[in-house]
Amino acid sequence: MGGDLAPRMVVEGSALALRRMPDVRFLFCGDEAHVAREMALYPALGPVASIRHTTVAVKSDDRPSQALRHSRDSSMGLAIQAVKDGAADVAVSAGNTGALMAMSKFMLKTMPGIERPALIGLLPTRRGTSAMLDLGANVECDEDNLVQFAIMGAAYAGAILGLERPTVGLLNVGVEELKGNESVRLASDKLRHMDLPFEFVGFVEGDGIGLGAVDVFVCDGFSGNVALKASEGIARFIAGLMGEAFRSNLLTKLGYLFAAKGMKALQRRLDPNRYNGGVFLGLNGLVVKSHGSANAAGFASAIGVAVDMVRDGILHHIANDLERLGAATGTSRQAAAS
Repeated sequence: MGGDLAPRMVVEGSALALRRMPDVRFLFCGDEAHVAREMALYPALGPVASIRHTTVAVKSDDRPSQALRHSRDSSMGLAIQAVKDGAADVAVSAGNTGALMAMSKFMLKTMPGIERPALIGLLPTRRGTSAMLDLGANVECDEDNLVQFAIMGAAYAGAILGLERPTVGLLNVGVEELKGNESVRLASDKLRHMDLPFEFVGFVEGDGIGLGAVDVFVCDGFSGNVALKASEGIARFIAGLMGEAFRSNLLTKLGYLFAAKGMKALQRRLDPNRYNGGVFLGLNGLVVKSHGSANAAGFASAIGVAVDMVRDGILHHIANDLERLGAATGTSRQAAAS
């Protein structure tokens, strides 16, 4: 029931996802009468979908504390509870981000070895696609949080981008070792001395995001959210300028006819719906956050991200890497004590 166009967008997006992934099954949590009317438009969903009824829905402007009080009864709460109970492998919601994070952390708890869950998402780059975390769940982070984010981000890149040994970089104000705040410098020092299944390349500056300098960008939630919103704003700004330029006179309009194919390809490449589906990593369960303004195709993309993580066993990969981190940390402490 979350999102600007719910539940129509959610049901239609599920129908689109079903065409691509016919073995997926759906559990819709929300107003049964409303959801059933939308499902009737897509007969293929009937045999593979069920509805868990509730008339309570978290509003877009609800505070996380308000949402938590209704966690047992709301559609968002029922979806997360289904993951906790094993009735679902992953929850996907386009609802209130703060409420979704608060409920997920409260109901699923964090994995052993993880202090804070992080929000990760995909970005289009010159090289293809990269991932970035944290995108706003944790405004301030210490070095241990950043190291844990790097481990989770690399596991995500393996599941979603299909990379056997992804490259990971810490977003910083410079590439020199002495640049940045203490947390970033200490995290870099720890990552350089760990034997983990990814390649740590060190610090990466902001201009490396669009270039795709690494497969996974790691930063605190404040920096990540600012970088993400700035990138989206610049993309819209450039698209607007190009549109104005092509419409400025008759010659430019003729020029657009020759460039139309390339422009449409660029538009598809930058379409945020293709990269929809942020993931809360570090929980004892999988939760995916769709943009509230996503259309059906965007919600189908979020479902695709969810299914890929389940099939790749991302929680298992993260748990294994955290065990290796714990063993390495214990060895380092013993050596220091000696």
